[in-house]
Amino acid sequence: MKHTLGIFARRAAPALALLWALHATAQNAAPVGGGFRIAGRVVNAATGDPIPRVTVAAHSQPDGRVLATAVSDSDGHFSIENLAAAKYPLSASKRGFRTEFYDEHEEFNSAIVTGEGQDTEHLQFSLAPPASLHGIVTGDGGDPVEGANVMLFRMPDAAHRSEGIVHMDNAMTDDTGAYQFSDLPAGRYYLAVKADPWYALHGRANRNVDGSPTGLDVAYPVTFFDSSIDESSAVPIALAEGSREEANVNLHAVPAIHLKLPETARSRGTPSVVLRETVFGQEMQGRGGLVAIQPGNLEAIGVAPGHYQITHGEPPRTVELNATSDVEIEPDAGVAAVTLSGTLHTSAGLPIEEDINLLLEPAEGTGRMRMQTFAQKGQFTFEGVLPGRWNLTAYAGPDGLALPVVSIATGQHAVAGNEIAVGDHSVSVAVAVSRSQTRIEGLARLDGKPASGAMIVLVPRAPGAYLSLLRRDQSDSDGSFALHDVAPGQYTVVAIVDGWKLDWRDREAIAPYLAAGTAVTIRDRSAPVVQLTKPLTAIARGTGASGGADGR
Repeated sequence: MKHTLGIFARRAAPALALLWALHATAQNAAPVGGGFRIAGRVVNAATGDPIPRVTVAAHSQPDGRVLATAVSDSDGHFSIENLAAAKYPLSASKRGFRTEFYDEHEEFNSAIVTGEGQDTEHLQFSLAPPASLHGIVTGDGGDPVEGANVMLFRMPDAAHRSEGIVHMDNAMTDDTGAYQFSDLPAGRYYLAVKADPWYALHGRANRNVDGSPTGLDVAYPVTFFDSSIDESSAVPIALAEGSREEANVNLHAVPAIHLKLPETARSRGTPSVVLRETVFGQEMQGRGGLVAIQPGNLEAIGVAPGHYQITHGEPPRTVELNATSDVEIEPDAGVAAVTLSGTLHTSAGLPIEEDINLLLEPAEGTGRMRMQTFAQKGQFTFEGVLPGRWNLTAYAGPDGLALPVVSIATGQHAVAGNEIAVGDHSVSVAVAVSRSQTRIEGLARLDGKPASGAMIVLVPRAPGAYLSLLRRDQSDSDGSFALHDVAPGQYTVVAIVDGWKLDWRDREAIAPYLAAGTAVTIRDRSAPVVQLTKPLTAIARGTGASGGADGR
């Protein structure tokens, strides 16, 4: 099952929402009435040793309320009694360990299903001790740097390379230059530090009384562990479960670079020049400033050497720049950006009246910036889009409910999926999104028994729609699963045991398992719940598959 909203607010503020709920109920949790129980043992995921005094909680569906709790004994054993026949997401929490749900993978877990014939009394709940990372940021001479922005990036593991490097968190150094990241999952990380020398002077401030430069027109380049200013030389930091690692970074001030830029009047009040700094292809908050040096020309001051994306001119042009020294940008420099506009409608052809949040992201991993706009009464416009392949995502309502993009049409030609090819001319598209709330339910079995913890993948037949329409779930203890908000289309649903190590974003990684999947078709008029008529045969990761079945 997928984590429900509320239970997993801890991903934004680790463990706080869940721990508060447990605290409120742990000492006086009322049984929910019934003759079933959930029992097992909590062990350390790193060592296998039993963990005493862990609070184990049974939650309700779909709101995630804590219904009953138990505390593990000295041997790690726990038992939650007097439960009705139902489905219970199970969590475990103790100081010094990461708060987790039973058999948790990414945003999924396996709920425990009680009832006649269900074995719910021999669970092993593995709880991982968190890793932490700390260190000191110093400047020239070894003095601590206060207020430095320390950025933590997580590297994809070998099985998930298509996910790319992810910006995980930020921390600010204190007056001793110290920073710390806590409650981290095991993995490999990069560390980058961004700061400004407290004594730096730029522009007119960089002048002595006699008009000579002060020599303080300096900046700190973004610096990576282990004190390199080159992304490609950044040293990965390996964190094991329960480890506490130290990573110190030393910053060196270098002469600030000066970028001379052409200034052009822009319409709609937008700035004529936009300067963005990137780290691992992701936009960071800008630094430095723009000053006019003569009519029609600007100069960026206080800029550190690094990677930048500069948008200038009318119509806009974009320059990708690895700046190491002073540069003058010519008016015709860079790639011409274009306007992407279009209409939004449902897959049934109905208009969409409310505001929809649209996100445009590069599909090619080029490091280009994502863009955001709103569709109002079904109309939208993105300004300054660079040529290339882009993915469009739509979100509705205050909770940001994803609306799957079913197809995108240019003229009379519609292509399944959410990818848009942008050339060197402005383009207009018609985007069809799904408002379907169809849910596919079924069972996964392995050797005639429930397949608990299997990765369930709903794979669209149209390759171009793979990432936009794909759905995933994790089977519960009785093998049951539910795939939510499925758009109309033709699919194959598969169950893969230990599938969480597969790079599921890559269709080729899932393709070997499709032959053993179940075909299912969802239409605009399908029932709210589509029940598969036969159990899925779960396939062990790495074995491939042969044979298949039709669902309905």
